[in-house]
Amino acid sequence: MPQPALVPAAPPEAVHAPPPVDAALMVVALAAVSTSGPLIAATAAPALAIAFWRNAMASGVLVPWSLARGALRGLEGRERRLIALAGALLAAHFATWVPSVTMTSVASATALVATQPIWAALIARRQGARVPTRAWVGIAVAVLGAAVVTGVDVTVSARALAGDGLALAGAVFAAAYVTAGGMARRTVSTTAYTTVCYLVAALLLLVMAAAHRDALAGYPPEAWAKLAALTVGAQLLGHSVFNRVLRTTSATVVSVSILFEVPGAALIAGLWLGQRPPAGVWPGLVLLVTGVALVVTSRRTRSVASVQ
Repeated sequence: MPQPALVPAAPPEAVHAPPPVDAALMVVALAAVSTSGPLIAATAAPALAIAFWRNAMASGVLVPWSLARGALRGLEGRERRLIALAGALLAAHFATWVPSVTMTSVASATALVATQPIWAALIARRQGARVPTRAWVGIAVAVLGAAVVTGVDVTVSARALAGDGLALAGAVFAAAYVTAGGMARRTVSTTAYTTVCYLVAALLLLVMAAAHRDALAGYPPEAWAKLAALTVGAQLLGHSVFNRVLRTTSATVVSVSILFEVPGAALIAGLWLGQRPPAGVWPGLVLLVTGVALVVTSRRTRSVASVQ
């Protein structure tokens, strides 16, 4: 009697509706991370100092909480090395992306750093994973969009073009950061991982700021208020909430939702800072967002959230 043909199991759904509570939390988190670029651009402090204080203040909240819960006990050597690597990559991300926001428009910097999932897909391909055709199409569309944005910024100023380059570098570092972090979090709790990672990033950024001779104090009160708002909003409320909903919501849905940070940040920057990117930038931004959306909605591609 012939054996029945084996039917391959259907791949898990990449997109499904989140529970109502998590959908509401995602809206809150999206609003929080959308303030990141505008707050950085408006803070009267050196870029590396902003990056340091963002991580240091977050560590000041997380370290006592983790110690009280005993979350840091039992970390093995390999886990500590992976978390330290992730923290170093996170520091590199902030050291490039935060200055970019002060050099080019918030809209351009936010859109270019949002290409993180594309670089994550390329890293995955380098590691032997299969990248679907849809993702390659998305990468091509996003590259075209980045070329349009940077081409327009060439006509604006060399400083704006340099800011675009830093934003792209920030996206690459962010992709490497989540790759290392994904390996660590297979066995490490979210609390332990986030605490150690932020602490390592803060220490490295402190060294960078000191080497650059950036002032770490002496800011006006409104600058400290903005640093606190950046920490509570984008760093803790935004990313912590996104990490929370990843337990019930697919990474694809989370990644796509984070793309709304691009128009959100542009709107806040326009209303609050009066920033109006050149008209020629907008077609490039549309192509960028479209390309990234194609990548993160590709089947069998594990998408990751952005870490502005």
